[in-house]
Amino acid sequence: MAILTDTKARSLKPEDKPISHGAVTGLCLHPSGSKGRGKWVLRYVSPQTGKRRNAGLGAYPEVAIAEAAKIAIAMREQIRQGVDPLEVKSKREEAETPLTFEQAAMQLHKELLPSWKNDKHGQQWINTLDQYAFPQLGLLALDQIAPSHVADVLRPIWLDKAETASRVKQRIHAVMAWGWAHGLCTSNPVDVVHHLLPAQPSKSVRTQHQPAMPWRQLPAFIAMHLCIGGRPDVTRLLLEFLILTAARSGEVRGMTWQEIDWDAAIWTVPADRMKAKMVHRVPLSKRAMQILQCCRGTHEILVFPSPRAQTALSDMVLTSFLRRVKAPSDTPGRIATAHGFRSSFRDWCSEHGYSRDLAERALAHTVQNKVEAAYHRTDLLEQRRSMMDAWSVFVQSECEGGKYD
Repeated sequence: MAILTDTKARSLKPEDKPISHGAVTGLCLHPSGSKGRGKWVLRYVSPQTGKRRNAGLGAYPEVAIAEAAKIAIAMREQIRQGVDPLEVKSKREEAETPLTFEQAAMQLHKELLPSWKNDKHGQQWINTLDQYAFPQLGLLALDQIAPSHVADVLRPIWLDKAETASRVKQRIHAVMAWGWAHGLCTSNPVDVVHHLLPAQPSKSVRTQHQPAMPWRQLPAFIAMHLCIGGRPDVTRLLLEFLILTAARSGEVRGMTWQEIDWDAAIWTVPADRMKAKMVHRVPLSKRAMQILQCCRGTHEILVFPSPRAQTALSDMVLTSFLRRVKAPSDTPGRIATAHGFRSSFRDWCSEHGYSRDLAERALAHTVQNKVEAAYHRTDLLEQRRSMMDAWSVFVQSECEGGKYD
């Protein structure tokens, strides 16, 4: 096959077919938009995937015939050695392109995922950056980010959403520290960003507890909204069971039939569903057992399934119900939350002389003192049973007959 000449290349028209170079297998000059112009393409089979690939080598006449041949021959040698030249080019360009903040955050997130307790925490970590940091920092290379950029991200939430701002700041700091460790920037702008922001209120001032229903108002609330006679809906059963057991919403919503010991009246929550990742046993009062009996047959696995989807109920189901009935709380202008009933229970325990140890074990709180924790060998189940029975009697005290019809 004759080797391509400049005379033939300069006569190439847009409607012509590609012309083979003639000296290098797979190298062709493809016509472009005007006469005498084209683009060099090397067709080859990837030694790694076995698929056909087209590598662009530049435009003619800017890249001359001899230069295109030289480049193509070098690439053919790479292919002969089992290397895909386009992969080499891609990695080289990737290495030469500065990593953006968003790319660095995604890489760090991927590396950190195995160290988190659950996927939810990992998702919250990246979602926070996606919501607050990526809009302003996402496309910036790490070495372009200055303290002023970080301050611009934090300023809108620095005072009004102090806890969120602190988390965003920590996560931006983690990304920049990762970049510094990998040689992608020479400092961490988050270290000095506090000089550009006003002082935040102290944590003790800004800490807000979940709005809780005052414990003295619970019997009237249950009598009016839960103890309504007839067969109640799953939301009311779920909420009453949550109140009776002082459990967390997620623990109750995900409750399964195999966790119940009917003979001993005990609900055993497995470690993987507990916040502290420790098995938690809950003694069930007579009323709690009645609720479980009422739910029997609704689902093969879940105790409180969603009636339509037949999956676990969303936490918003309880939130919506409490808003609808305007559940009173100890926080002016706010509605009581499902989690707040744990505080109601805790206050009732204190007011009725139950020991801190019993109350904290009922709430499945971890023991903060390590020495004290080392001596905790029992969950005091039977002592807690009498306390939970008394709690049940109290919360039902204004229901007619103390139970549903």
